[in-house]
Amino acid sequence: MKIKFSFFFSLLHIINSFACDCPPIKKKNIVENGIKNYDLVFYGEVIKSDTINETYSFKVIDFFKGKVNGKYIEGKTNSNCSILPKKGDLWIVYTEINNDSYIDLSICSPSQSFEYGLGFAIPPPPRPKLIDDKNILALEIGLNLQEYKNENLKTFIYQLEKLRQYKQNQNAVSENMKNDFYQKILIVSLIVNAILFLILIFVLIKRK
Repeated sequence: MKIKFSFFFSLLHIINSFACDCPPIKKKNIVENGIKNYDLVFYGEVIKSDTINETYSFKVIDFFKGKVNGKYIEGKTNSNCSILPKKGDLWIVYTEINNDSYIDLSICSPSQSFEYGLGFAIPPPPRPKLIDDKNILALEIGLNLQEYKNENLKTFIYQLEKLRQYKQNQNAVSENMKNDFYQKILIVSLIVNAILFLILIFVLIKRK
């Protein structure tokens, strides 16, 4: 049942994607381009998915860019390019927050789940050839599916590690900026105290 549902779920979005004109997603510099082009980037788990109203909720596991109130983010589909994620899936999300406070998970973004590839890519079909033996055909499909899963897993881990490295670097920059700010405050404070001390000495000398 789970396999049938997953296949049907994929098929619906494949049909929708035919009406969605997206530029190709290049894996080279994917994280850098994603951070540059989107205001909200996070890693999260889908905790709710409503197929009737086409809304969903993410529980944020890790933030990389942007700010929201709390650890939960609401989303809904609003175009043929939208994705309705499945409950329980883990996602790396690049998106914007719309005026209605919802996000839109788009096929055109470099967002990807642990299960599906970039742009909601699906496993490639078996190589075109005549296969009379159903067992061989099933094996061919299984091999293609496993190859797809391995490639998707590598891309997912690559993105997650690059994003965590980016966050670590940003935190280091923020810490350095904070230290620089404190040093400047200290220097200004020392200068002000020195001036006040000189004024005090001048006043005492003048009184004598």
